[in-house]
Amino acid sequence: MTIGRQTLTFHQVDAFTDRVFAGNPAAVYVLDSWPEDTTLAAIAAEHNLSETAFVVPGADNRHELRWFTPAVEVELCGHATLASAHVLLNELTGYAAPLTFVTRFAGELGIDARDGQLWLDLPARVAAPVDHDITDVAAALGGNVVEWHAATNVLAVFETAAEVAALEPDMRALARYSAQTNLGFIATAPAEDDACDFVSRFFAPGHGVDEDPVTGSAHCTLAPYWAERLGKSELTARQISARGGELVCRVDGERVHIGGQAVTFCSGTTFLPTGDTA
Repeated sequence: MTIGRQTLTFHQVDAFTDRVFAGNPAAVYVLDSWPEDTTLAAIAAEHNLSETAFVVPGADNRHELRWFTPAVEVELCGHATLASAHVLLNELTGYAAPLTFVTRFAGELGIDARDGQLWLDLPARVAAPVDHDITDVAAALGGNVVEWHAATNVLAVFETAAEVAALEPDMRALARYSAQTNLGFIATAPAEDDACDFVSRFFAPGHGVDEDPVTGSAHCTLAPYWAERLGKSELTARQISARGGELVCRVDGERVHIGGQAVTFCSGTTFLPTGDTA
C-alpha cells in the first residue's frame, strides 16, 4: 500500500523590486478549485513567507484571490497581489492585462500593466488621529513619535527617516496589542533625499510577521496621508526594511494606485497527501 499524492505548482516572486533577493517574496499558487481552508493555511505555514497567495482563475480575466500569512488569512495584501499578477502575465499563458482579482474582504482589485510596471488599484484607507491612550504601543514601538493616526493599521509618524530605520520594536508587546485590535503598525517619516517622498516600515507580529519587507496594503494609508501633507497626488516611496523595496503611489479619490515591478525567484512543486492507495 502506498500514499497517494496531489501535485500543485507554485512560483515564488520578489515583489516591488526589479531584482531577486530584494523586495517582498510571495509564493503564488494558481489552482483549479479551492481546497479546504486548513490546506491553504498549512501550505502558507510551510512556505513561511509573509504571504502566500492562492488564485482560482475565472472567465473574462476575473480571478478569485486569497492571501495567507504563516498564521492567518489576511483581508488585503498588496505585494502578493502584485506577485499573483506577475505569475499570470509572465509565467503562464492565456492571460493578459488588465486583470481583476475578486477577493473576500477587499472587494475587486484591478491590475494593469503600463509604464514598465504593474499597477494595483486598491481601496484607500485614510487614517484619522488617534483619540485614545496608546501608551503601551508607544513604549513597544520606541522612538519619538510626533503624530499618531489609525485606520486598518496604526500609523506612527516620525520626524526623520533615520529614526524609523533605527527602530527596534518589542514584538511581543506589539503582538499583544494586535491580538486585541487586529491592527498592524506602520512607522513613517519624510525621505532625507530626493530619491523618494517618504519612507516606512511595517510590523505585524500579531499576524505572524514581525517585519514585512514591503507592504503594498500599508500604502493604502500612507499614500493618502503623505498626499495631503505634501500637497501632491503622485508620490514615490521606499520601505526601508532589510530587503527594501520601491513603490509609486497615485491617490485618486477613494482608490490608491500602486505601481511596482516583480521578478520570479523560483518555481516548484508541492506534494499533498491524498490518502492510501492499493
